[in-house]
Amino acid sequence: MYRSQNSERLQLRSFGRNLNVAVIGSSGGIGGALADDLGTSEAVSTLFRFSRSVAAPLNEGAISHHLDLEDEASIAAAVAAVNSSAQELHMVIVASGILHDGAHLQPEKSWRNLSGPAMETAFRLNTIGCALVAKHFLPLMARNRKVAFAALSARVGSIQDNQLGGWYAYRASKAALNMMIKTLSIELARRNPNALCVALHPGTVDTRLSKPFQKGVPEEKLFSAAFSARCLLGVLDGLSPADTGGLYGWDGRRIPF
Repeated sequence: MYRSQNSERLQLRSFGRNLNVAVIGSSGGIGGALADDLGTSEAVSTLFRFSRSVAAPLNEGAISHHLDLEDEASIAAAVAAVNSSAQELHMVIVASGILHDGAHLQPEKSWRNLSGPAMETAFRLNTIGCALVAKHFLPLMARNRKVAFAALSARVGSIQDNQLGGWYAYRASKAALNMMIKTLSIELARRNPNALCVALHPGTVDTRLSKPFQKGVPEEKLFSAAFSARCLLGVLDGLSPADTGGLYGWDGRRIPF
């Protein structure tokens, strides 16, 4: 597994200082690593960690609150928590998602494995939940300076890149997420021409989500959550307003929809 040797603090130079940042899904592997890294940055003033479980390890001074992507009321309550502590947000990252749940949802190898309930679960957590976060959180984004709304997607959600087939529910829900991000980016740009709204592919990361599917992944292509998180934040730091609406890999390369 590839681990970063970089121990320098996160800079986020293009965003400026005094950032208010929210990470949704901070109890997950990548979400937790993103929140941990952001919590060390001198550029970040306030860090909000949202997840189904508020018992996740906290950065000193971070604000933790319950948020369930399948419960819009909890998303609205999370926004109320932000409003009580910060006037505006400068970065929102949705790091939640689902590939399998052990029993009912597994990546399909054939159309014979398709299940309506399983597909509904994938879309609720991978697409609809992010859309509802955008509905409630985008109005809090600052105007007239660089801000970013980002969601973790996946290369397998690229229609053009699909050469292997299978994984119907996951692929389709991530492809729908990519379209959601593209559409949101158009409206957000009208509010703030300096805003980014992008989807991010973290690579194959050593987490519970990927654990059953790591066989055959070369060691140098299996990333630690900390390495992937630092790469993704570097990608956001390096993107310009002209890049909004796209899907970008951990290495900064644009992935076709």
